[in-house]
Amino acid sequence: MTPRFATDIITFFHPDFWGLQSADAVRGWASANPEGFWERVMDALAEAGVTGIELTFAPGDIDSALRAFGGAPAFRRALETRGLSVVSAFIAGSDCPDWRDGTNLPAIVADAERRAAFLAGMGAELLVAGLPMRTTFGTRPPFFVDAAYMTRMADIAHVVGEAVARHGVKLAFHTESNSTLWYERDIDLFMALTDPRYVWLCPDSCHIALGGGDPVAVARRHAQRIALAHWKDAVKPIDVHLTVDETVFAQQQPYMTELGTGIVDWRGWADAMSRTPGAGIVLIELDEAPDPVAALRAGTAVASRQMRA
Repeated sequence: MTPRFATDIITFFHPDFWGLQSADAVRGWASANPEGFWERVMDALAEAGVTGIELTFAPGDIDSALRAFGGAPAFRRALETRGLSVVSAFIAGSDCPDWRDGTNLPAIVADAERRAAFLAGMGAELLVAGLPMRTTFGTRPPFFVDAAYMTRMADIAHVVGEAVARHGVKLAFHTESNSTLWYERDIDLFMALTDPRYVWLCPDSCHIALGGGDPVAVARRHAQRIALAHWKDAVKPIDVHLTVDETVFAQQQPYMTELGTGIVDWRGWADAMSRTPGAGIVLIELDEAPDPVAALRAGTAVASRQMRA
């Protein structure tokens, strides 16, 4: 089976691609011109030969697509005319209910069901989530990612996973740096506590490496539960304690690099991915590429070579 290539919409967030001066300017223009934003993104995807999209933060989110096209059917038709489709959506945004607050489960489920209904209408079947972030090391009182915490997260994941499954959608968890699903131990514990019928994994090769882990070993251990993976490279593990606040994602950027130029064992990763339920999609993740078409072509070339090796 020849896999399809996909990418996260964050690939298209760099100001240079839009001829603008800042990320805020991109968000402002895209918010005012959602149809123009999506038309240019779709044209670039078609030019790069990448056919799948993962929706994520604004302006590349579900709400932006709905504003641009008026509904899922019209958005799906616009994509299909270019040979494109949505493969997944990430639970993201400032309005997302906080999983750390166990009293808001109805809001968490309602938010996930709304997204799952949209995905079902798009012919997609993967909803990607993350666990809450850690706190900065040394913060008092300390926050421990222990068995009690992971049990609470597993309980929420089961309820959400069952709810979205009724829409024909799988719930998969992403391994984000500085989150409570980052280290190899975090992943193993969460997977052990969750039911494989309702909870899937979306490993990110870069983020696992940034936590000092072995992405290939993680993929091999949990191969049967990988519904999707993010293919991304890392310069080296994060060797300092980052401040976990609204700037943490920017602090992580210097540790990330283009596919094939970092420390990820791509041949081992490609082999492990070929043995998973998510083998049909290769999602190349490139955060804010100044030239997304060139970057996607380069990334897909690296992945293709490793899959043929």
